Amino acid sequence: MLKDLDPLLHSQLRLGIMSLLISMDSAEFTYLKEKTNATAGNISVQLDKLAEANYIEIKKSFRGKRPLTTCSITKKGIKAFEEYVNALKEYIGK
Repeated sequence: MLKDLDPLLHSQLRLGIMSLLISMDSAEFTYLKEKTNATAGNISVQLDKLAEANYIEIKKSFRGKRPLTTCSITKKGIKAFEEYVNALKEYIGK
């Protein structure tokens, strides 16, 4: 029987965010926005959903006088991502 796919990660944008963060210590909001080609509002909503699930951590600070939002994946997020990828492999028979 196939495993259920994590509905939180099954969203294209959230999966894209997690895919980027899995390979880096952290990423700035603007980087994630640029790489996913998402609007600021949409990516902000999706980051909040991932943070609520404790899949990512969001840090807000300032660079000079400008706000700076930095995101990093948590251990729970890494585990969820790995389980999602493994479930997908089952779906495609690998």
